[in-house]
This record gives sequence, structure tokens and C-alpha cells, in this order.
Amino acid sequence: MGKGKAKRGIPSKEDDFNSWYPFIVEAAELVDKRYPIKGMDVWRPYGWRTMKLIDALTHREMERTGHEEVNFPLLIPESLLDKENALVARLKRAREEGVDPDDLRDEEEEGGFKKEVYWVKHAGENELDIPMFLRPTSETAMYTMFPLWIRSHKDLPLKLYQMVNTFRYETKQTRSFIRVREIHFFEAHTAHADEDSASRQIAQDLEIVDNLMHDLCLPIIKAKRPEWDTFPGAWYTIAIDAIMPNGRTLQVASCHHYRDQWAKAFDLTYENLEAQQQHCHQTTYGMSERLLGAVVGMHGDDNGLIMPPAIAPHQVVICPMIRKNSDVDTVAKAEEVAAILRNAGLRVKVDSRDIHAGQKYFDWEIKGVPLRLDIGPRDIENDSAFAAKRTGGKEPLPLANIVDECNRVLDEIAVELRARAARHTENVVLQLSSLEDVEDGKIYEMAFDGTDSHAETIERTTGLSFLGDATDPYSEERPCFMSGKPTTRRVLLAKTY
Repeated sequence: MGKGKAKRGIPSKEDDFNSWYPFIVEAAELVDKRYPIKGMDVWRPYGWRTMKLIDALTHREMERTGHEEVNFPLLIPESLLDKENALVARLKRAREEGVDPDDLRDEEEEGGFKKEVYWVKHAGENELDIPMFLRPTSETAMYTMFPLWIRSHKDLPLKLYQMVNTFRYETKQTRSFIRVREIHFFEAHTAHADEDSASRQIAQDLEIVDNLMHDLCLPIIKAKRPEWDTFPGAWYTIAIDAIMPNGRTLQVASCHHYRDQWAKAFDLTYENLEAQQQHCHQTTYGMSERLLGAVVGMHGDDNGLIMPPAIAPHQVVICPMIRKNSDVDTVAKAEEVAAILRNAGLRVKVDSRDIHAGQKYFDWEIKGVPLRLDIGPRDIENDSAFAAKRTGGKEPLPLANIVDECNRVLDEIAVELRARAARHTENVVLQLSSLEDVEDGKIYEMAFDGTDSHAETIERTTGLSFLGDATDPYSEERPCFMSGKPTTRRVLLAKTY
């Protein structure tokens, strides 16, 4: 780390990511962690605006794919949690015993979220007859209502989503955006006529993931979780893991295919074309503020954040060079340019503070503003602005064509961030050649068609976790790493958050 950076107090991202990350989150004024409840950070304006811009990208995808937005109550009665626990416990037992879940009865066994929820047991001085809890997610709340809304095949598919706060009693060490107790959460819940229709929804969800990650410039892995790591209420789970700069993975989203398992538990049926009652098939797709944590971790550097242009609260910051006794009004010119850019749809901030230019540069650098325009007397004379890209590089931009020029440069910044992400993925994902020779900070792939016992041996020996089967298998068969059996399955392993 250079002396200048050391004076700023920014830890080295490469040498000490675990110190760099929490420092940047607060120094860039995304959140304030000093609220007196552990794991419940206060969103500051800059961080909340960034999160809302991520949400806006999600809203756009939901509108495009025919989802409708809802808002369910925060409180859920205990009876619904008991119903979910009984279902999850039964499905888990069926999976372990290799039998049809319908052949088993519900038993008193804890499953689901019971140990993670926050309870509400009093209203004022009165003890509630039925305790309630703060939603950890919304399956039970939503699926109580779905049977009231779905009667026939004409009501399908039902595609709903909401953006809400969820609550989980996280006992591990908390970390802003990555592991918190109050979570800014997106969840889409769908109901379909049959398994094939639900499967097509999962494919659409993964297409939505690709579009969002393109805008966020994030390198990700999409993998079907191994059976032992699949939510017991799901037939299968596809998880989306962001690759962090230290080689660990961070699950930022997941898609669950439920088949008709939840529909049977909640008596969710519809009248089909033959006038017969049939259970719906369901899916969920969830994401959280971990998306922002991945953006911070992946794109930042030793000078601060680097915001992808699609979610930057200020895509362009204009810094007028203020000179005492100058005949040129650089502030007025900066405001004029800002108005032109805003009219073209760009998010622009004019920093007209009468402070040293270096302090302005530092403030916007640490917040990751993609593009800075400096406008001084000489720039005005040349009818240009001097542009500095947060990814590196400087050039004058003609004011006569400033909108097109700014859009061009912002596109270049996004392309550069994606290129860096691609290079990072290429450098961090390796072929597993030996269980003993595992390098820290790397993700491994291998051909695998072995047993659970084989998987346990690999995890125990390497210290890595199975992410599951990559959604893009090998194009040709390869020998399984453990058994030698030919397979196209491409299984991924990593250390996870």
C-alpha cells in the first residue's frame, strides 16, 4: 500500500480483505453499523439509493416477465410455522429414507426456520393467545392465501413478487449486507398447472439472473445444489453464487422448484380442463442485499468503491474548479452541463463545495462514482470537460456532444468491470487435480458422479464445500474424479461465506 493510501487509513484489499470490506462499507456511507442491535444496520442515503437502483432493475425484469407485485403482512401466526415445520421435516425424512413423502405422516419434529425467528408474544401488557413471529421468508404467509385466489386453470400461472424486510436470528458473526439479522429481501412465488410449466419458470428465473448480473458486472456461478444442501421443502435448488475477490463464494440468489409438495400441504388445487381437481406446482426465486455486498467486494479497490454505472446513485459528478477573483463562473457552467445530462436521463451531482479539489476527488473516489468531470476556466475556453474514469484513464470530452460522450464513457466503464470480472473468474476457477494440493483462494471444478460418501471425503480432506452441479456441464464425458465412471457432470467446490 502506498503512503498516500496509508494516510487515508484504507486497508489493503488484496492483503486484508476482511478489514478492507467493513471499512469501505462505512467510509463510503452505505450503512452505519452503530445501531444498538447487532446485525441491524442503518441504511444511509447513499447506500439506500444504491439498493433501490438494484431493486429497480429487478422491478424491470419482473414487469417484463409478467410478475405482479404484492405486499404481505410482516407478522405470521405460530400455527403456520408449525405447518411449515411439519412439512419440511416430513420431506427431509422422505429424502433420507428414499421414500415418497406422501407415504409418511407429519411428526412433531423441528424443521424450517423455527430456531431462527423473532417472536412476538405480547401486545402491550396482554399475552397473545396465538404467538406470532416476524417473517423469515413468506412461503407460509403466501400459500395460506393462494388457495383463495386459485380456482381453475384460468387462474394459472400465478406469478407474484414482493420486496420486503425479513428477519432471522443470525448467531454467527454479522457482516454488513452479507450476514445480517434484518434482511432487505426480494422473493418471487409462482404457481403453475404442472411440473413442466414450473420448470420453464426456473429457466426464466435464470435468464433474469443473467440480465441482472450483466448490469451489476458480477462474476457468478449457477449450480444445482447437492441433495444434502437442498432446502428440504424443494425438489431441487439452483443457487447463484457471486465470486468474491478472495476466492470465496457468496450466495446472492436461489431458485427452488417445489413440484406439488407445498401445494399438497396447503391444499392448493385448481380445476383442470377435465373438470378434475389437481395440485399446483410451485417455484420461488429469492435475492437479498447480498447483491450489494458482492458489488462492494468485487468492484472496489484500495481507493474505495467502484459503482457499476447501472446502479451508481451519481453516474457523473461534475467538479467546477473554483478560482478566487476569476471572471469565469465555473459553477454556473457545471450546473448548465448537469441540466443537459439530467434531461438525457443520467444521474448527475454537481460538487460546488469551496474546498480543495483533492478532497472532492477523494470523497467521490471512495464512493465509487464512475465518471468525474472537471470544469475549469481553461476547459470552458476549450468548450470541453476533463473526464476521469473511476476504472482509470482521463480524457477531454467536448461539451457540444457531452451526452453521447458521457454515455460512451459509462459504457466503457461497465465493459471494463465485466472484463475484470471475467479475468478474475478465469484466474480463480481451477481443475481439481489432487485432494492434498488445494490452494487457498481458489474455486475448483471436477467431473464427479460419485456417492455421498465420496463427496464427504472430498469436503473433509480439502476443506471446501460442494456448490453443486454447474448449470453448464462438460460438453464431453470425462472420468469421475473419485470413481472413474464417465460423466458430463461438472461439479464446483469452494470456500463459502
